[in-house]
Amino acid sequence: MAEKPAKETAREAEPDTPAPPATQSAADEDTGAVQPAETLAVTPEHGNAATETHTPYPEAPVEEEGKTTFHDLGLSPEILRAVEEMGYRHPTPIQEQAIPYVLQGRDVLGTAQTGTGKTASFVLPMMDILSGSRARARMPRSLILEPTRELALQVAENFVMYGKYQKLTHALIIGGESMADQKTILTRGVDVLIATPGRLIDMFERGSILLSDARILVIDEVDRMLDMGFIPDVERIVSLLPRNRQTLFFSATMAPEIRKLADAFLSGPKEIAVSRPASVATTITTGLALVALHDKREALRRLVRSENVQNALIFCNRKRDVDILYKSLTKHKFSAGALHGDMAQSQRFATLEKFKAGELQLLVCSDVAARGLDIGGLSHVFNFDVPIHAEDYVHRIGRTGRAGLEGHAYTLATPEDRFHVEAIEKLTGKPIPRMPVEGLDPVDWADDDGRKRGRGRGRAAAKPAAKEKAPREKEPAKERAPRARPPRQDKPVVEAAVPHPMPREERAPRDERRDMRPREERREDRREERRADRPRDDRPRDDRPRDDGRDERRRRYRDDDLGPAVVGFGDDVPAFMRLPTRASRPAATMAPVLEEQETDL
Repeated sequence: MAEKPAKETAREAEPDTPAPPATQSAADEDTGAVQPAETLAVTPEHGNAATETHTPYPEAPVEEEGKTTFHDLGLSPEILRAVEEMGYRHPTPIQEQAIPYVLQGRDVLGTAQTGTGKTASFVLPMMDILSGSRARARMPRSLILEPTRELALQVAENFVMYGKYQKLTHALIIGGESMADQKTILTRGVDVLIATPGRLIDMFERGSILLSDARILVIDEVDRMLDMGFIPDVERIVSLLPRNRQTLFFSATMAPEIRKLADAFLSGPKEIAVSRPASVATTITTGLALVALHDKREALRRLVRSENVQNALIFCNRKRDVDILYKSLTKHKFSAGALHGDMAQSQRFATLEKFKAGELQLLVCSDVAARGLDIGGLSHVFNFDVPIHAEDYVHRIGRTGRAGLEGHAYTLATPEDRFHVEAIEKLTGKPIPRMPVEGLDPVDWADDDGRKRGRGRGRAAAKPAAKEKAPREKEPAKERAPRARPPRQDKPVVEAAVPHPMPREERAPRDERRDMRPREERREDRREERRADRPRDDRPRDDRPRDDGRDERRRRYRDDDLGPAVVGFGDDVPAFMRLPTRASRPAATMAPVLEEQETDL
């Protein structure tokens, strides 16, 4: 990141500055004070970022005359003290240009290579701007969006390192961690919220966070968010923030789509480009080894043995190839680990901690680790597969050669990878030097440039172009004796009788054929025609047979059939139906009884 002076020089820089304690607690402060950043950061299970000692780079020379120092940028004494204790004196070009404009409250659009200190260019001025006030519950004062969990962890470590003499608090909202713990941290109130887009939207929809008080927005690694499909989520998050905010926009590349997003999110930004977009740092030695497909693993093993590899990242395009290559290296007695997106979060953190601690020499990973891994003194990067997207090549090799240190980046290519290699060379603006691998047969580019292959990573997804066969010379045809054929007999031709067209009757014109009379008159004529067609029946109306459809129904049964079966009880007649009925009295006997009743009335 920057150059590191000796301890004596650091003490002479501020002889009158009081030395506050390295750590503070809520009991040492006034009532109502917020706890320091170390106690509120949500950290993973493996490796607490708040308590780890981080020494990213070795010691650098003492302050050089004529070069800008962090004291010239207008930062507060607390931040300067933390920066000097980390061993940094001179800012990088992106830090030197971006920090003053961020302190002025302007929007910034920054483009720089990976490993040039972009993180500190917004972390340091943000802590200066946010100092002096407190955050409310569930309402963070600033927001930093990162595409991956590894990048979010790296930014959180920067806040821990540079903010140890301030009272700012921060929270880490990423996937794979306990949502209940993250809600508890937000309830206390945080000054800086570091989050990934997916988990942040999830927390907002659950009502756990409000973004109406966020005054500073940082969108980091925008090109990576574009590749991962996070732009719709970012647009939704930006719509939840206040309009009078300060937006900081950082990316390693500047594609037309990213420029369009910058125009939508930023207001009169200060554009800072310390180097040509998508360029490779001059401290990185690159090389391209062209080998056959079946020799890729052997070529990698030979390169690792021949080079002075202290620790190295090996990138594959597919998660499946990561597991296969990891097993192959382990079988050949290499100290290797695997890292890709399908692994559990705890397992990923444990593997990273082993690699950072030096327990693993090689780390086979996918592009999930191309961003956010800040490993001090990484000596080598190997591209086992040529990246499909040319921008990923810049981010992969940017893991080495950081902060002015020397790095090495070697790529293994097959004859079918010509198109992707040419795309990388076109993006970076210079060819990748070819390098042979001792003990392996050299090969040339294939005729097929690989455009039609799918997402084949580590193996050609498309079949190699078939070799064109040389045209065969035509042999002279053998002369054969003509076959004797019987003479052809002509059959008599029978002329088919062509039917003569019948003469067409002459018709009247359309208007004359059309009946122009009123509708009622036409209906009456049709009724008369139907009556005329019926046979006339001179019998009286009562003697005429009835035509009400009964005859048709009678035809359904035979003449000896009694008709359809009667629906009744059948053989199961109830017992009460079998009871004998009471005999009724005759009418003669009922007459006296009726007379007696009338007399009584």
